[in-house]
Amino acid sequence: MALNNTYDARLLQQETAVGAGVQLLLLTVLGTALGMGPAGWLTGLAFALATWAVLSRALHRTRPRSFGPANRVTLGRATLVGGVTALVADSFQSPPPVTVLVALTAVALILDAVDGKVARRTGSSSALGARFDMEVDAFLILVLSVYVSTTVGAWALLIGGMRYAFVAAARFLPWLNNALPPSTGRKTVAALQGVLLLLAGSGILPYAPTFGVVALALGLLTWSFGRDIAWLWRTRGSAEREVERVEVERLHRETAGVGAP
Repeated sequence: MALNNTYDARLLQQETAVGAGVQLLLLTVLGTALGMGPAGWLTGLAFALATWAVLSRALHRTRPRSFGPANRVTLGRATLVGGVTALVADSFQSPPPVTVLVALTAVALILDAVDGKVARRTGSSSALGARFDMEVDAFLILVLSVYVSTTVGAWALLIGGMRYAFVAAARFLPWLNNALPPSTGRKTVAALQGVLLLLAGSGILPYAPTFGVVALALGLLTWSFGRDIAWLWRTRGSAEREVERVEVERLHRETAGVGAP
């Protein structure tokens, strides 16, 4: 068994190493073809290093038997997000290659609809995969909101920062960590964020429609978060009682086992 575990661990390490290598290759291609400056290079390298470190740690902690085809798709999407991140960082020093940025973002958004289907069809769905997918989505939205904020104003950063503000608030308000019921509306709003921000950042619309598209994205996201927070607030008492009930049952089982033959 030890040999199998070691072998699996090595395979997982190889998967993350390949992902980091592909990320470096993409940065090299972008840097060579587009003349990317120091800001883009450093930001892209930092993203690659952070992704490799966080993913490696998560795999070590959860110890899955294999990386899985769905996670490979998500890792590929993360690589594209790394390229978008580098281009956005570089755009503060020189005009961005909008066509390339839009193309990378569009493919990343398309693949977002692929990894979930792959996970379901191959029976490889996992908590790690779902979290990996969500974090890649959230970071792409953050990067896109930074990009469009240079056109419409700093208020656009609220779109990318809202999810991280929610996570930070949950550290102090535990009821925000309670499970939410499935919601088609929540999924639709989340999917629209990338599409609307991509449209706004493409430069094909005049300023007023671009402003309106970003405002629509922020309005939808505010509605979605507001609805979820309101639901969590209303049900916080019942959730806490359920946690207490489970804990009491666990203590009763442990107590009943004491002294048993």
